[in-house]
Amino acid sequence: MGGPPQLIYRPPPGALRIVHLDADAVVVEKPAGLLSVPGKGPGMADCAEARVAAAFPGALIVHRLDLATSGLMLFARNARAQRILSGQFEKRIVRKRYEAEVWGAPGGDSGRIEAPLRADWPNRPKQMIAADGRMAVTDWEVIERRKRTTRLSLRPLTGRSHQLRVHLASGLGLPILGDPLYASGEALAASPRLELYAVFLAWRRPEDGEWAEARLWEGQG
Repeated sequence: MGGPPQLIYRPPPGALRIVHLDADAVVVEKPAGLLSVPGKGPGMADCAEARVAAAFPGALIVHRLDLATSGLMLFARNARAQRILSGQFEKRIVRKRYEAEVWGAPGGDSGRIEAPLRADWPNRPKQMIAADGRMAVTDWEVIERRKRTTRLSLRPLTGRSHQLRVHLASGLGLPILGDPLYASGEALAASPRLELYAVFLAWRRPEDGEWAEARLWEGQG
């Protein structure tokens, strides 16, 4: 009874845009509505992982984005690179930045949200802030204040499921526009899609340890 709405999987067609390519890594732009990895059940095999592997045989997943989130995804092109890059995500070496448009406005221009998260079991796949959850930390900063919404820059220091969406909706009281799980009313109706974008990634190259980076849009960093 209750719970989040059931989503019908209709992945967007077309080749993924390549944002960065070298001997060890490929970064693509995942569109909203495309799974990062295959889903459970029939008709859910199409995903970013499968499309990248088809274009670059041997490519391997390193991290994931939510179905409704669009933006940069980093893939390894061989097993050694996957091991190194995955380790960088686990050790929080990789620098990540997102942008989101939220309903409402924060009281200040920047801040940090430190709130533990765990699954909201009766309403899965939703997550929730709970004292017995795993600690999650998000830094945020205002990019632009608009009439009824605010554009935010987000730097997650941890990588929990739905972290940004829950931290903004429950931690700040500012749901992301178009979020089918955590927004309602005007915030949900304000956009036909989740207004959350993975805009910047920086990692150390497996080959030599030098920094490499990818931007969704010019000027993002």
